[in-house]
Amino acid sequence: MISTWSEWKRYPRAARGECIEAPISPGIYEVRFAGTGALHSFGAVDNVAQALAMLPIGVKTWFGRRDAAGMPDLEYRTCATSTKADAKAAAERMIGRRETYMSGAA
Repeated sequence: MISTWSEWKRYPRAARGECIEAPISPGIYEVRFAGTGALHSFGAVDNVAQALAMLPIGVKTWFGRRDAAGMPDLEYRTCATSTKADAKAAAERMIGRRETYMSGAA
């Protein structure tokens, strides 16, 4: 069972004490650059909240910390599913539609 996509949300900045709002369940996530709408990352995972929290975002400083000034302005949205298999199937359909659109056949 696939639910609907959430609204686009600004990707949180830990330095400001912001948190990720995402399901702790299987699903799909999509992260994009806020200014251009260009895709940053996309995936079908077992735990959406954990996957978003683990994304390599920003620039690491010499001491291994993330530089908040170097972090791009990102937005994310999520879609919960019943199982990871449902998430993978939905993601494959989305990729197929995106490829069709990009090839000009849509």
